[in-house]
Amino acid sequence: MESNQIQSPCSLPNYKEEVVLVTGSSRGIGRAIATHFAQLGARVVLNGASNQQALIDTHTELASSGYNVTSFLGDISNYQVAEELFAHCHEVFRSYPTILINNAGISHVGLFTDTPPDLWQKVITTNLNSAYNCCHLATPHMIASHKGCIINISSIWGNVGASCEVAYSTSKSALNGFTKALAKELGPSNIRVNAIACGWIDTEMNAHFTEDDRNAFIDEVPLCRTGQADEVAQTCLYLVSNAASYMTGQILTLDGGLL
Repeated sequence: MESNQIQSPCSLPNYKEEVVLVTGSSRGIGRAIATHFAQLGARVVLNGASNQQALIDTHTELASSGYNVTSFLGDISNYQVAEELFAHCHEVFRSYPTILINNAGISHVGLFTDTPPDLWQKVITTNLNSAYNCCHLATPHMIASHKGCIINISSIWGNVGASCEVAYSTSKSALNGFTKALAKELGPSNIRVNAIACGWIDTEMNAHFTEDDRNAFIDEVPLCRTGQADEVAQTCLYLVSNAASYMTGQILTLDGGLL
C-alpha cells in the first residue's frame, strides 16, 4: 500500500547532505547555532565581519572535534563581500547553502535624537541588508533544487519596539516583514522562511547592560530568567525539521513569555 505520509524537504534525515551557512557565527547565538548543526553532521560555513580571532577560535574548536566546517571573514552587508562568501562556500563544499541562518547583526542603545545618520545606516545595513544579500544569493540555487530553509534571527523589539533602541527595533521590524513576504514568494518553490524573535539572550551583545538592568528585565519575564544561545539553536533545529514542515512565514517569539 502506498504511504500517505508527507515527506518534508527539510526533515534532514542525513545532515551530511546539507550545507548550512550561519552568518555572524564567530560567537554568541551564531556560534551556538553553527555548533549544533556541525554536531549533527552538516557541512557548516562560519562567518564573522570583524573579529578575526573569534572566528579562528570557533573554527579551530569545531574542526578539532572532527566537524566539517569552513570559515569566511567579511562584512556581508556589502553585496560584493557576500558574493565572495558564496563563492568560498561553493569552492569548499561544491555546493551552495541549503539552509541559511541570517544571524549577523548589531545593536545600538541610545536616544533617537542622539543617533546620527551614519550610525542609523550602519544598524539598518548590518541587520537588514546582510539578510537581503545572502537570501538574494542563496535563493536561485534553492529554487533550482526545489528545496531550502531560511531562518532570520530577529528580536522581540521588532514586534513591539523598544525605547532607546529605535534603529535596532526598526531593522528587526523590517526583517520580520521581509520574512513574511519572502515566505509567500518562495513557498511554491518548496522553500520555507521563518524568523525567531529573541528576547534577552545571554550573549556579548547584552554584556554592556548592568546587573541591575538584567535583574529588572528578568522581573518582567514569566519564566524568571534570560534565554540561552543554545535555546535559540535548538529552535533553529526545530524549524528545519519535519515537525515544522508546514510552517513558513512565521515569527516565533522566544522570550520566556515576556510579550
